[in-house]
Amino acid sequence: MSALRITSLVQSERFARQVKAINYTAPRVIAFLLAALALQQISAPVAQAGEPALPKLKTETQGAFERYLTLAEARNEGELRRGTHLMWVDGLPEEQRAEAYAALKRGEVKMRRLEIFDSDKSIPCPGGMIHHWTGVVFIPGAKLEEVLGVLEDYDRHSAYYAPDVEQSKLESREGDHFRVFLRFRRHKVITVVLNTEHEVRYFRDAPGRAHSRSSAVRIAEVVNAGKSDEREKTPGNDDGFMWRMETWWRMEERHGGVYVQSEVASLTRDIPTGLGWMIKPFVTDIPKESLTFTLQATRKAAEALRTRR
Repeated sequence: MSALRITSLVQSERFARQVKAINYTAPRVIAFLLAALALQQISAPVAQAGEPALPKLKTETQGAFERYLTLAEARNEGELRRGTHLMWVDGLPEEQRAEAYAALKRGEVKMRRLEIFDSDKSIPCPGGMIHHWTGVVFIPGAKLEEVLGVLEDYDRHSAYYAPDVEQSKLESREGDHFRVFLRFRRHKVITVVLNTEHEVRYFRDAPGRAHSRSSAVRIAEVVNAGKSDEREKTPGNDDGFMWRMETWWRMEERHGGVYVQSEVASLTRDIPTGLGWMIKPFVTDIPKESLTFTLQATRKAAEALRTRR
């Protein structure tokens, strides 16, 4: 075979490998460019006009969430008064309930999406989306006071719940009434940092049983977090990744450990036309994923606390 033909074959093989490499990386490059373009389209109006391009929290959106919370709180209070079926899995048919408890004792987190109806009808939320999830976890060998010790130790939440909680601080306490600061950092395609303040009340219902209610009284999106030009956007006049958040906890000591249930209802902006591919994973997936992580982290922290004692 001539040297010219050998050279041609080698060049052809190199070209084929280059084409294959281009075909492999092209989708990633295109996706990156699309993400950069979309983010630029969002941030450009902010830089030029000084205000976010995305919709503000509207009165009717907030009103819909308040109505939703009123009904959710009424349901919670009724269940607590009855004192039975405190964990959501208790309401399952017998066979499914047995399977759920077996899974909990294997270390699984049992999650469920909830929706509150008003006179058997869904509650419309114009301009926003309501996310409502509950989950339960079992902490074998734990005592109720150990679990409460973790939940009420707000100065250490940034250690217990890292990396979701980046900073934490107990601002005040009067008995079982807490005021706390938490900085959340959450990532799903995009990264969002939120400064939040919460009013939390704990209630001891009976020996081995307790519950709490937490309301986020302030949620502010942080721009350029950790940099010298870090600043907060005006609450409700931001990108709408988290406008409101309410949390209910229940704890029950039985079966040689503690069952811990957390229920969260949150309000975000609706999915904008043309940017659903980027924003939808954050506003729809994060609530469930964050709650699952929170329950797992609570179990881990309670087990570590018991080991140190």
